[in-house]
Amino acid sequence: MQTSKKIAVIALMSATLTGGKMAMSFIPNVEPVSILLALYAYVFGIFYALPCAIVFVMTETFIWGVNTWVISYFIYWPLLAIVFSLLGKRKAKLWQTILTAVLLTLLFGVLTSLVDVGLFMGRFDNFWARFATLYARGILFFAIHVMSNCVIFAAAFNPLKKILSKLKQNLFPDDMLEVKTKDN
Repeated sequence: MQTSKKIAVIALMSATLTGGKMAMSFIPNVEPVSILLALYAYVFGIFYALPCAIVFVMTETFIWGVNTWVISYFIYWPLLAIVFSLLGKRKAKLWQTILTAVLLTLLFGVLTSLVDVGLFMGRFDNFWARFATLYARGILFFAIHVMSNCVIFAAAFNPLKKILSKLKQNLFPDDMLEVKTKDN
């Protein structure tokens, strides 16, 4: 029963990532995937968030097809899940989660540009000049992405964390008892 419940929770989490991204797709580079996956990792841990990230990327690939962004997604979203699960274990403060979200969002822009230059441009001569040109071309979108994630994390992380923590406690009370006995 516990295993099937965990699988169902992972499926629901994955669905919210895809559905949330589609719901916000009309606003360029403003997306709920970062905060949702970060919260799932922070509250539920890596064994929920990592499969959720992988299912999300696979679903996106089925919807949108294969291109260079798939490589970036398979690197970035599991990395975000790992980092925020570690922050959850440490019970990081809000400013730490915001700073981490901003840094990871900055990394996303760099990562996608690196992958695009490496795979789309074919030749490796003048790699860094090509990277700088491609990155500079998307700087407005990267800035919007970073600023929106900063605002979203600042406004919504703690309230949503409280809601998800209560949900976890209701769904998996036995897991919560194990945590309490380990802490005592």
